[in-house]
Amino acid sequence: QVQLVESGGGLVQPGGSLTLSCTASGSIFRIISVGWYRQAPGKERELVTTVTEGGSTNYADSVKGRFTISRGDTADTLYLQMNNLELGDTAVYYCNYRAYSDVVTWGDYWGQGTQVTVSG
Repeated sequence: QVQLVESGGGLVQPGGSLTLSCTASGSIFRIISVGWYRQAPGKERELVTTVTEGGSTNYADSVKGRFTISRGDTADTLYLQMNNLELGDTAVYYCNYRAYSDVVTWGDYWGQGTQVTVSG
């Protein structure tokens, strides 16, 4: 099984910064891509940023120039650095791993989410 745990959410003022972390554990055979998604109240979950094992990175237009995805020294840790936060960034943020759990089986794995609230 694959387990993801996010942390780092909280309350921040507009223009402030916050860093989210995601730690993966369990049986990950090979990673296809990793990323962050978010869901605001009453809205659909949306892509924030993803990066493939080949190094291809993309960001939603709304966060380009403000958010940065990065990975730790191993595939076990994922970060999202958020700068110049705006009211529209308020959402529950989810870590995502798209990965093979064995040589022939792949799927999307999600954390429980961490709340980011931009206010003041």
